[in-house]
Amino acid sequence: MDDAAGTTYVLVDGENIDATLGGSILGRRPRPEERPRWERLLQFAAERWDQPTTGLFFLAANNELPMAFVQALLAIGYRPIPLSGAPGEKVVDIAIQRTLAELRSRKGDVLLVSNDGDFVEQVEDLLDGRRVGVVGFAEFRNQGFLELAGQGLEFFDLEYDVRSFNERLPRVRIIPIDEFDPAQFL
Repeated sequence: MDDAAGTTYVLVDGENIDATLGGSILGRRPRPEERPRWERLLQFAAERWDQPTTGLFFLAANNELPMAFVQALLAIGYRPIPLSGAPGEKVVDIAIQRTLAELRSRKGDVLLVSNDGDFVEQVEDLLDGRRVGVVGFAEFRNQGFLELAGQGLEFFDLEYDVRSFNERLPRVRIIPIDEFDPAQFL
């Protein structure tokens, strides 16, 4: 695999991130100002690996296209991928799995934005010399991804590394003592 592949593919599982943010971190549906600033993710990816990005944002759109959100994604540089399928079909997961499999035959680095373990097998297949990373919330990352760390998989936290939120989230995490600031807790 050529190291100068020239592109980082950023695949966003928006449903997974939204469900984790709402259900596990906030305990309610996120307000617009509490959602990630998705443009910061593309900027982070471009700066981190020093190359252009192609952002793909997967959406379950079952008979309803959220045009305002789609237009916002287009404006910040993503290619929205609205999907539909049979009731109960995990169309976003299926599409991301297929995209990860297709990327095996192409040059380029990959950042998957999800905590979902349904992609572990496809991510492992991409660990062939290219740079591959998973972006999400560290405390909710699927254990299967952690097992790939020794094979070169990189991990990035959506809040702490990417800095994609305007406000600090109410998360409980292990804090390295060098980062501990008591003022944050008082």
